[in-house]
Amino acid sequence: MLPTATVSRDLAFVARMRWLRAIGLGLGFFAVASVFVTLHVHRLIWALLVLHGFAWPHLAFALARANANPRAAELRHLQVDAALAGGWIALMQFNLLPSVMIAVMLGIGKMHIGGARLLARSLAGLVLACALTSALNEFAFAPTTTMFHIVATLPLLVGYPLAVSASAHALMRQARDQNRHLEQLNRIDIATGLLNQTYWQHSVNQELHRFQRGGQPATLMMIDLDDFKRINDHHGHLVGDEIIRAVAATIRECTRDCDVCGRYGGDEFGVILTNTGAGGAQAVAERIRARVAELRLPGQPLLRCSVSVGIAEATREFEHARAWIERADAAMYRAKAEGRNRVAVPRGRGLVRVVS
Repeated sequence: MLPTATVSRDLAFVARMRWLRAIGLGLGFFAVASVFVTLHVHRLIWALLVLHGFAWPHLAFALARANANPRAAELRHLQVDAALAGGWIALMQFNLLPSVMIAVMLGIGKMHIGGARLLARSLAGLVLACALTSALNEFAFAPTTTMFHIVATLPLLVGYPLAVSASAHALMRQARDQNRHLEQLNRIDIATGLLNQTYWQHSVNQELHRFQRGGQPATLMMIDLDDFKRINDHHGHLVGDEIIRAVAATIRECTRDCDVCGRYGGDEFGVILTNTGAGGAQAVAERIRARVAELRLPGQPLLRCSVSVGIAEATREFEHARAWIERADAAMYRAKAEGRNRVAVPRGRGLVRVVS
């Protein structure tokens, strides 16, 4: 039995083929019918042409959907399409323009759907069916194309390539959206929903360059959970994971949309506060510190946690992002050394002010 995701993808393929087949066969009907009118074919052939042009697309769709392997069933139906096209070409007695258009449009569709391999198999089926039908039709050959045939073939010539192009565009847009989604997933720390370390550091580098170019203020906050190992040891890693998620949510709630929050390590977070100096960052840090101290987990009413926060405003002395992060990290460790559950702000070279 196929996985659910595979079946869903295959059913989407079958649905796409339904409308492509309906357009191609519906427009192709008029090209073939224009020749049959002049050849005065038997009414049974007319009935088969109507069924193929207007009923087969929906019957093929229903059969593929009901099959345990929808994609494989649809690929078999595509081979049926090729064989029937060969039959119609022979029954038209190789009327030049409609015959060429049917073969070319069939080739366009097969290349779009399955590439060169499907095209080769389809053309082989078309040629075989055409030869067999032509033999049954006593190798009748009337290649002359009239203006009536040309006009009747024009809808197929114009409409089907546009339909294939629209389908290709939709697939490209879908692939682009999926790639964008995958890129977004690669940027995100799954546990917290914040940027992962790699992309957060990249954002720090971009913000530092922005500061160096234009001088707009920016401040980093490095935030670390206090005694997180003790929490893991006493309460288990599941509770530790809950705390990580709760602290990440608190950080996100206490910052603006334009600020960039990331998970820097196991229990350490980083925040880029754009267009914000050290004073504004200290207010944000204090808000985060107080909110974390008030956190209570469901089922763990006695559990308390706190964070230590280090702040570093961007300055011209930082030549690269690593130095900026290290300055904020050093302030954070100073806050821990002073008793934890504190905010530390560098004041000049080598000096740090700690507030609680």
